[in-house]
Amino acid sequence: MSIFLSEFLGTAILIAFGNGVVANVVLNKTKGQNSGWIVIAFGWAIAVFAGVFVSAKYSGAHLNPAVTLALVYLKKISWNVVPQYLAGQLLGAMTGSVIVWLSYLQHYKATENAEGILATFATSPAVKSSGHNFLTEFLATFIFVLSILFIVAPSNSLGSLDALPVALLVLGIGLSFGGPTGYAINPVRDLGPRIVHQLLPITHKGGSEWKYALVPILGPLAGGLLAAIVFSFI
Repeated sequence: MSIFLSEFLGTAILIAFGNGVVANVVLNKTKGQNSGWIVIAFGWAIAVFAGVFVSAKYSGAHLNPAVTLALVYLKKISWNVVPQYLAGQLLGAMTGSVIVWLSYLQHYKATENAEGILATFATSPAVKSSGHNFLTEFLATFIFVLSILFIVAPSNSLGSLDALPVALLVLGIGLSFGGPTGYAINPVRDLGPRIVHQLLPITHKGGSEWKYALVPILGPLAGGLLAAIVFSFI
């Protein structure tokens, strides 16, 4: 399997499970409506487990440009393959988001809360403050990527056996650092679904909040890069 296809499939699964659990919690008339943050955090952990397990063998299961950037900095992968990683991740994230929309189509029709609808695609801050929102994403991703680098240290890439510890790591990030911004910690996790939100014909969706979109892109990239720099000195 090519790097592109592996990252595409893994990221599509990641977003389908992850945004799927958000849709189940926030959209109207679902079986899981209002089941809360713990359900969302566990759902995202399972999403990461499944995505990593599927794509680990063929691409190292980056599923995240922040991870890819960190491994490039550490010279674990070549710049030549970065376009395959990024394209697979972005298109996979968009595809996973479309899967969620199709699965919950009737519930989108029954939901008039534009903020809730957007939450099933992209992240948004609990308290709007660009500087602090950036800092939150930066720090959460720094912790996330630095931890991953220690997990993969023996082999330089994620294997299927690493799926569970990485899933537990994401569970911990969500429970501990997810409150301020919804813990994107992954540029394509936010950007791909946000693009899909912009394009899909959802009646009550409102705007896609593009003014905020740079925070969950730049914050995770900066956090991932710093993690690689710190790791290189340890």
